[in-house]
Amino acid sequence: MAEPTRWATETRHGHSQWYIERFRTMAAEGQDLVGEARLLDAMVPRQARVLDAGCGPGRHAGELHARGHAVVGVDADAELIAAAEEDHPGPRYLVADLAELDLQMLGESAPLDAVLLAGNVMVFLAPGTETQVLRRLAACVAADGFLLVGFHTDRHLRLEDFDAFVAEAGLRVEHRFSSWQLHAWHDDADFAVTVLRHAAG
Repeated sequence: MAEPTRWATETRHGHSQWYIERFRTMAAEGQDLVGEARLLDAMVPRQARVLDAGCGPGRHAGELHARGHAVVGVDADAELIAAAEEDHPGPRYLVADLAELDLQMLGESAPLDAVLLAGNVMVFLAPGTETQVLRRLAACVAADGFLLVGFHTDRHLRLEDFDAFVAEAGLRVEHRFSSWQLHAWHDDADFAVTVLRHAAG
């Protein structure tokens, strides 16, 4: 991988296992952990082909698979991918850098319907790779497909910078909300959920 991600360089030793156990505990407590997957499910046709980019331990990939979609989950952290394979079997999982991703690496012969980037994936990318990641992901999506991106706007990545990366990657903002529950966007929101489409679409 060309550059280490912020996930690798700015989290403490053992953070990945802590993150895995945290979500296992919340799942055991019956907490709702798949709102992002529900939203994407409502936006795609049945049996859609979906990429969960930065899938972590696989909760969204697993939920989308359970809803009948063909899902590939990708994360740069091998420990998280191992947990995804154990806890949420069904999707195809891959350890890979999003900045280097393409359809051939995913084992896909045709563009996908949608890409999900939940869990502050954009925030944890290697600095300087944001446009490249968006460009790579856009190239994996069909002309009428979309990227669904959510992140905290008060952690490393300012919204105006994100929008500049979006434009540089040949994408456009179609919708923006302040939560995964589609609360209306407002300028002082600290979280943004954005639907991106190809700029020519």
